[in-house]
Amino acid sequence: MQHYPGKEFTAVILLVILMILALIGADQGVKYWAVHSLREIGSKDFIRIGDTEIIDLTYLENRGAIFGSMAGQKWFLIGFTSVVIIGAVIAFIVTRRRSKLLSFSLALLIAGGIGNLIDRIRLGYVVDMIEIKLFRFAIFNVADICVTAAVFLIIIYLLFIDGKKEGKADKDA
Repeated sequence: MQHYPGKEFTAVILLVILMILALIGADQGVKYWAVHSLREIGSKDFIRIGDTEIIDLTYLENRGAIFGSMAGQKWFLIGFTSVVIIGAVIAFIVTRRRSKLLSFSLALLIAGGIGNLIDRIRLGYVVDMIEIKLFRFAIFNVADICVTAAVFLIIIYLLFIDGKKEGKADKDA
């Protein structure tokens, strides 16, 4: 168990807040660039090896969730995203001294959620721009990367770190 008292805890909180702000800034900055640079042209090569397209930058106004599912459900998606963000903030507060990995994961979730929530409230859709061309996949953005990484890290934490703590606590009892 990683407990961090006093000054170290304050430093972790400050780092988490700065990380959230930096990720939201990066997400919104890339989306701003996409709106002003990609909207007119639609798509452009980003990473290509020979004749093989790896990643394109493709402007997309996503009015739904992943793969465009739930299109037109703006208010539901705003509400759902808000609940997830609030839940992640509460989880962070409750578990803040438990693990740096968990704190980092929740910060990613909060940042990604806020990044997409800003778009949904301000524009009515989420600006996506990263398209993996090697295989058919949803076009996504920086906030989506944050949310996906957060979910992956939280699963790792729950399966391999938190589970070991419970096993150790059972042995000690």
